Amino acid sequence: MNILFIQLKRIGDLILTTPAIAAAREKFPDANITLVISKECKALAPAIAGVNKLLVMPRGFAGFGTATAIASGKFNYCIDFTRNDRSALLVLLSRAKKRIVSFRIKVRSKFRTRFYNEFVEHRMRDMHVIDYHLALLEPLGISNASRAVQLHLPKSARETADELLNANNLRRDVIAFHPGSARAEKFWNAQRWADVINHAADNHDVDLVLTGGASPLEQTHIGDIKSKVRHRIVDLSAKTDLLTLAALIAKARLLITVDSAPMHLASASHTPQVILFGPTNPFHWRPRESPALILQGTSTSPFTEFAPKQLRLPMNQISTQAVIDAMETLLSAPATSPRL
Repeated sequence: MNILFIQLKRIGDLILTTPAIAAAREKFPDANITLVISKECKALAPAIAGVNKLLVMPRGFAGFGTATAIASGKFNYCIDFTRNDRSALLVLLSRAKKRIVSFRIKVRSKFRTRFYNEFVEHRMRDMHVIDYHLALLEPLGISNASRAVQLHLPKSARETADELLNANNLRRDVIAFHPGSARAEKFWNAQRWADVINHAADNHDVDLVLTGGASPLEQTHIGDIKSKVRHRIVDLSAKTDLLTLAALIAKARLLITVDSAPMHLASASHTPQVILFGPTNPFHWRPRESPALILQGTSTSPFTEFAPKQLRLPMNQISTQAVIDAMETLLSAPATSPRL
C-alpha cells in the first residue's frame, strides 16, 4: 500500500494535517506514506511522524526533482489537501489509482477536475480544518479517527529551548506572548499588549517572554510593545527556529497569541492559551485539544459556540480586560505537569 499526501499550504495547515497522517498510519501500519510539503514548511518536517518519505516542493523549476520523484512512484491513493494548480499537477503526475479531493474542485476548476477520480462530498467552509482533512480519508475506509494534533519534537529542539531559558535566567513559570503574524490585520494594539503583560507581572510570580518572527513588520510591532512594558520581559523573537519555538511553548505555563502558527504548536503540546481572533473564523482554525480560550469582537467572555459563517471583525474590538480575564481564568487552574 503506497499513499501520497499533498499539503502545500502554510505551517498551520500542515500541523492540522497530522491527525490525518496518524489515522492513515493506524489504519495501514505497513503502508508506505509519502508527504509532499511546501518549502515554507520544511522547518517543521522533523516533527512530523508516521511518514516514510517526505518531499519538499519549491516553486518554479526548483520543484522539478520532487515532481520527478512523484511521477516515478506507484501510489494506490493520492489525497490532495491543497486544491491549487501546483497540487493538481502533482496529483496527475502521481498516477495513483485513487486520486482524492473535495467535490468543490468541480466548481472551482473544470480543467483541474479531470486530474481526479474520487470526490469526497465535504467542503472546508462547513467544517473545522482537521475534520475536513479527515473527511478526505473516507475513500480509504477511515472514519471516526482521533482529531488530536501530533508533533514529535526532536531532542535537539528541547535542549536548545532549555539552553535559552537558562541563558536568560528564566527559572519560574513562563508566560509567553506571541503578538505577531505575517498579516498586519491580525495585530492587536501595542498598548493593550503592554497592559496585559504589565498586569501579569504585577499579579503573578512568573517570567515573561516575547516570541515572534524576524520580519521588519513583526519586529516593529514587538519593539512598540516592549517600549510600553514596565517590567522585565525577555525578547526571544527572531532568536528561535520553529521547532525550538514549539519546545519553548511546550514548556510555558500559558501562551497568549493571535491566530497564528504558535496557536497550533501549543495545541500539540496541550499548553493552555488565550487566542485573539479577528479577520479569521475560529470555527475553522481554533484548537480543540488544548485548554484554549477564544476571544473575538466585543464579547467580554470567551467564545463557546462557533458557526461556519461569521463576520470578519477588527482586532481592536477585543478589550484589554477581556484578555486579562481570560488569562486569569487559565492561570487560576491547577498547573499541569511539564509537557516535555
